[in-house]
Amino acid sequence: MRRSAALIVLPLLAAAVTPAVATPAAGATAAESYVVTAPRPGAFPLVAKGKAAPLVVSDADHPGVVRVVGDLRDDVERVTGVRPATSVNDVPAGSEPVLVGTIGVSPLIDGLVRRGKLDVAGIAGKWETSLQQVVRDPLPGVRRALVIAGSDQRGTIYGAYDVSRRIGVSPWYWWDDVPAKQADELYVLPGRHTQGTPVVKYRGFFINDENPALDRWAPTQFGQGLAPGFPGGFNSRFYSRVFETMLRLKANYLWPAVWGRAFAEDDPANHATASLYGVIMGTSHEAPMMRGIEEWNRHAVPAVRDANGTIVTPGHDPYGGTGEWSFRRNADAIKAYWADGIERMKSEGFEGVVTLGMRGNGDVGLPDGDGIDLMQEILGSERQILADKGMSDVPQVWTLYKEVQRYWDKGLRAPDDVTVVFTDDNWGNMRKLPDPSLPPRAGGYGMYYHFDYVGGGRNYKWADTINLDNTWEQLDAAHAHGVDRLWVANVGDMKNEELPLQFFLDNAWKPIPRKDLPAWEKRYAAENFPARYADEIAHILHEYGVLQARRKPELLNRRITSGPGTAVTYDDQMTPYSLENYREMDRVTADWQRLAARSQRVDRVLPESYRDAYFQLVGYATGATANLYELRRAEFTNILYAGQGRAATNDLADLTDARFADDQALSTYYNTELAGGKWKGFQSQPKIGYGDVARYGPNAPWQQPELNNQALPDEVFPAVQRIQVPAAADMGVAIDGSDQWWPAATTPAVLPTFSPYQSQPRQYLEVFNRGATAFDYRVSSARPWVSVSKPRGTVDKQVRLEVTVDWWHAPRGTTRVPLTVTGAGRTVVVEAVVDNPATRPTRGYVEANGYVSIPADGASRVVGDWVRIPDIGRDGAGMRPDPVTAPRREPTGPRLEYTVNVNTTGPVTVWVYLSPRNNVHPTDGLTYAVSVDGESPQRVNVTTATGADDTAMNRQWERNTSDNVNRTATMHVLDRPGEHVLKVWQVDPTVVVQKIVVDTGGLAPSYLGPPASTRVR
Repeated sequence: MRRSAALIVLPLLAAAVTPAVATPAAGATAAESYVVTAPRPGAFPLVAKGKAAPLVVSDADHPGVVRVVGDLRDDVERVTGVRPATSVNDVPAGSEPVLVGTIGVSPLIDGLVRRGKLDVAGIAGKWETSLQQVVRDPLPGVRRALVIAGSDQRGTIYGAYDVSRRIGVSPWYWWDDVPAKQADELYVLPGRHTQGTPVVKYRGFFINDENPALDRWAPTQFGQGLAPGFPGGFNSRFYSRVFETMLRLKANYLWPAVWGRAFAEDDPANHATASLYGVIMGTSHEAPMMRGIEEWNRHAVPAVRDANGTIVTPGHDPYGGTGEWSFRRNADAIKAYWADGIERMKSEGFEGVVTLGMRGNGDVGLPDGDGIDLMQEILGSERQILADKGMSDVPQVWTLYKEVQRYWDKGLRAPDDVTVVFTDDNWGNMRKLPDPSLPPRAGGYGMYYHFDYVGGGRNYKWADTINLDNTWEQLDAAHAHGVDRLWVANVGDMKNEELPLQFFLDNAWKPIPRKDLPAWEKRYAAENFPARYADEIAHILHEYGVLQARRKPELLNRRITSGPGTAVTYDDQMTPYSLENYREMDRVTADWQRLAARSQRVDRVLPESYRDAYFQLVGYATGATANLYELRRAEFTNILYAGQGRAATNDLADLTDARFADDQALSTYYNTELAGGKWKGFQSQPKIGYGDVARYGPNAPWQQPELNNQALPDEVFPAVQRIQVPAAADMGVAIDGSDQWWPAATTPAVLPTFSPYQSQPRQYLEVFNRGATAFDYRVSSARPWVSVSKPRGTVDKQVRLEVTVDWWHAPRGTTRVPLTVTGAGRTVVVEAVVDNPATRPTRGYVEANGYVSIPADGASRVVGDWVRIPDIGRDGAGMRPDPVTAPRREPTGPRLEYTVNVNTTGPVTVWVYLSPRNNVHPTDGLTYAVSVDGESPQRVNVTTATGADDTAMNRQWERNTSDNVNRTATMHVLDRPGEHVLKVWQVDPTVVVQKIVVDTGGLAPSYLGPPASTRVR
């Protein structure tokens, strides 16, 4: 079942996986690794000749350090089959031990420092910094030892886990069933080895939007929550696995799950378990003062008031209040509630970061309005509670999520020691960054970022949809702006977001230069799979992120269009990818088919022990998404065919059903057989049934299909159609670039214009049957140099014919060539328009089919400093000014120049495709400028031009984020045919240019825009 489930979707394409050279240590290059599998001069034998070095720790050390020694012991055994002995305080006689401890806490480590055996300069006093070093003669009678020393508790923990990773244990060994790399012997090279000090102090993630996946899986795996009457909570057994994984990833900070869950109540041991592991606890943007909102909801019944504010139905809460989550109407009770949260933190002694501020119950704005005076009062009350409890020194944050950012924009500032956390717009685009002109804050700045989201324009919860190039650009901007106090990412269920989460945390530890991104991807692959396949798997994962980021899978049945001005129209029964123009739907589906086939080839050659991990980290997401694209193509083609009465209509309905069955089979395998049933119920997130308002109610356009709060099995929406065709043959003709059919259409059948410079070298026409009886057809061309691939034959249901031009014999200028199609008693004339320019351009992008499409990195001249970001665009690289912290400037200097050749004159429209960024600086909007030849640059304020509001999250914003692009236009007049220079000017440095399209009158609607035009060099 494992193999057949993984290969259920696609046929294989011929290719081979090229083995790569193995690296000395898992996840590390030869230059980085300090662990090898063969003896070297001076190397420490961690495991040699069937014997493992004993692990020694002091009982005076932090509990988290004592605990991690057990994990290191287990990891060594996972790799070598040899289980090290562990010892507390005492070094076994005659041994060469591993000494694990914290500087200033462990007598073992401090003794080495006092005797001059261990130099901790550059380590001691740092934040979460570790040192691994082979020390000679560390103790009487001990010839040498491997010392793992940390500057603090987590420094030591990270040091131990770094050894685990170097010997071949992935951080995802449990969460994704990644096997440990096997070795008979392990040696640690001499020298000082350190991972340095993290750049971002608090680094972590938010488990959120956790229903239905974690909600169904966790109780089966770990048992129910322990809060009386609320068994759906997550207990300490579950969080132990979360804490271990996050520490292996060098994270230190967690926002726990909140959907109907209360961390402190669901298991009284949860906070103590966090302390045991050494994890810093926080609470989300809607949960101030160390209290989850569910703690209030479980024990408070809000009063009901009439329109005048008079209570008509009394409410209650444990603090003698009205039960309302309103600071204006129930302040005393709420303040008492918050005080209890801080008292619990103080009495239990767990390490935490306190969230300040207040939002409405249910992740919404305050019911009392957004007046600055009210928020000032709330912040002041919270600060007073902390002072009263003697907890003023605890780190505090104010997260400017959604509507909360309005307070900041209106001038409200938290106290200087509070960390101000800026947020993205839930779709990976930061909304605000620190103003570089302002002085630094004592509390610094933080960032809250999303890899998963519930809300408009649509939930995206099912699979990883992150393009690492895009994420890198935003993380790079955050680093450049000094956002380094706290980073937290919403990772949904945590599972399915492994790659972006690890990338996020690695960037928080130390910024990754863009040029090193391919190497990082390969290290990630090598850490989880055999090194000889790492390069191929890294390429698959990279391409997966690029394709997935074009559009979220949940949005494949929603077309968003713009009307006059900035009006936006949604159609949840239309594919966003064009079925008729530029063969777009065919092309994007083929991209996914090729990627899935490539993934399947790797799956076939992997050792059996890696296949469960591969299915979880690579195979399922690539195969299931490819299958989903094929399903959508069949579904929407079926709807088109039904309107044309094609005999092939029902075949497409059958294909849709088959792809849906494949989707369900993959989910069933995931939920029942994968890893011996370990992930029972986990793959239950709907992704196909979005948008069915009639069935699922008014929130259906964005909310997952639900009934009684339980996710249903996915159902295809819109529904496919089945038709009954007559017995007699009846010919219809369809053409490239149109959704009409002939002879029914009232306009002539004209193919898109042929040009020797078009990027799509062929057009097509389809001869189809509208009846059940086959018929013979014939196509004749009026000119011998225009031909069709199959000029005659028999049509059972339909035949696609490719139309080509022999450019050697085609006359110069524009020629209209009739193609006469006959069959089943009908005749249809299709016109081929052939444009063979009399003059041939010598350079630049050349107009064809009424447009010029230019990739952002295709500039003929780059003026000033720009960064090329490969694959950040929906179909190519992007260009961003450098540095990203530069001030706004007039469009007089840095620019991208593109040479274009057109064969028309008059007005043209220049569309610039930008990454859907928000205006992160205190200006009037995100701005760039465009000019052609010597004209004055036209400034374009993207914010006002599109009407997108990332605070109100209006429909214009939903369009930009759902489409993953900002499209804005300028009008220009070309005074002559031939060569022109189009210039895109820097105004704001945070603009990322993806693509430019010049519409000379023939641009057709599509999602990605037309393919790149031919470039003459």
